[in-house]
Amino acid sequence: MPLTLVSFAYAEPTVELLARFNAYPHAVIVNQSDASVVDHEIGLGAMQKVRGAWRFKTSERLNGRLVRYTWQITDGFSSSEVLAEIEAAVKGGQLLFSCEGRSCGQGVQWANRVFGERVLYGRDDLQRYRVYAPTEGDDYRLVLFSSARTADRQYLHAELLEIKP
Repeated sequence: MPLTLVSFAYAEPTVELLARFNAYPHAVIVNQSDASVVDHEIGLGAMQKVRGAWRFKTSERLNGRLVRYTWQITDGFSSSEVLAEIEAAVKGGQLLFSCEGRSCGQGVQWANRVFGERVLYGRDDLQRYRVYAPTEGDDYRLVLFSSARTADRQYLHAELLEIKP
């Protein structure tokens, strides 16, 4: 059964960009938010424990408008399938960082410390994390994270940060 998502370009208004994913028929929205952020940290490296504190190996801190969505993937589809479909739909984006499985670090740290969404905690070997930027300019960062607890508990989290000075 093929997945069908509408492709998007970074030129679209921020809210409309991620709102398109809500039309995906096999995803149920768990949480969403839209807020202004200051010094929002985006991981460009795996999570690691340094001197007793969890942090990214590499990251960047940016200000702007952050739109966040968390979906539960249903009907027998996996979160990694949907993530792959979204990645294929990203036009004109440059992949800044990517990791899969245990190379990302501990899933519990991603779920609780990075995203503040405990439902995202799943098996470390099934997690995937991606960060995209547009190829021209530095107006946006798109963050994608997929996780799976069981075959019936698959989740996808997306964040779009519109960078503002």
